[in-house]
Amino acid sequence: MAKPIVLQLGDDIRWNHDTYKEFQSKFDVRRSYSMTRPEFIRALKERQFGDFSAIYRPFWNTGGEMGNWDEELISLLPQSCKIYASAGAGFDWVDVAGLARRGILYCNAAAACTESVADAAIWLIISTFRLFSWSAVAARSGDAGQFTDANRNLAPVSRNPNGHTLGIIGFGQIGRRVAEKAYLALGMTIIYHDIVRIPLDIEQRTAATFHKDMATLLATSDCVVVATPFSGSKLLDRSTLSKLKQGARLVNIARGKLLDEQALIQALQSGHLSAAGLDVHENEPHVNPELIRMKNVELTSHNAGASLDSHIGFERLGMANITAFHETGKALTAVNQHLIPKGQSGKEKL
Repeated sequence: MAKPIVLQLGDDIRWNHDTYKEFQSKFDVRRSYSMTRPEFIRALKERQFGDFSAIYRPFWNTGGEMGNWDEELISLLPQSCKIYASAGAGFDWVDVAGLARRGILYCNAAAACTESVADAAIWLIISTFRLFSWSAVAARSGDAGQFTDANRNLAPVSRNPNGHTLGIIGFGQIGRRVAEKAYLALGMTIIYHDIVRIPLDIEQRTAATFHKDMATLLATSDCVVVATPFSGSKLLDRSTLSKLKQGARLVNIARGKLLDEQALIQALQSGHLSAAGLDVHENEPHVNPELIRMKNVELTSHNAGASLDSHIGFERLGMANITAFHETGKALTAVNQHLIPKGQSGKEKL
């Protein structure tokens, strides 16, 4: 029998070479490399890749040259395609519901970057309490005046995270790992909000308390971490930010589009919020100039999940998802299984 065809998007494998050789022994891997959107559309229409059963995108910064995966691209996929496994945790660039309507599972790779993102979240949490960004910028300026200003004036407005309440919006793998690190290492009290409550045994690991209503979490938290996928609309706008307790801090490690940055700026300027830490931004790669000027705001360049460990894991997990689906009919990290119509369960083997 002919091996199932897998369409690989983007660059060559860089790290998991032995795993990739085994993968190639099971699948006929065909490559698109880097194509513009018009080129990719033409290739799909002309069936240049054949009747592929799976799509594999091992890197988040390559293989995406064709742009967002919307109905225009999804409608051109062959009926044989059953699974799309991609690097990265976020999936705001792909219409997972549209894939589900075609009976195609979408698998992200959040599990591979959980540790890296959680570490970054802890960095931002600590920095919003201790205002390390102010101190770091002053020291790097080489200016004695800036150094003296930070040295003398930072202490009265900085706090230790210990004993404060951390509210986490989105209690998936990343949110839970942030909770574990904050609870065990920083001694913070953990509360969380999600669509559903997680099992009690998982809550007990961090003594976490579930808030069904996000408004009560916002009103209770000394610091809020946003760790939920982007669903197409703002999560925190002027109205919701106003529900945060006076002097609270906000950290976003999810997607910039979840947060109304102008509303955040106003909340910081008014003193309603005391600090913020943002790894992601509303208009990437452009960072809001007003936020750049604020001493109480820590900014990073969407690097929370960016580590060598994550990249190695992305490669490996994508192959593992496709292989598991091929052998058992079940993927490891599908995010749209619940959206697959009955009769197109997405569980049929390749």
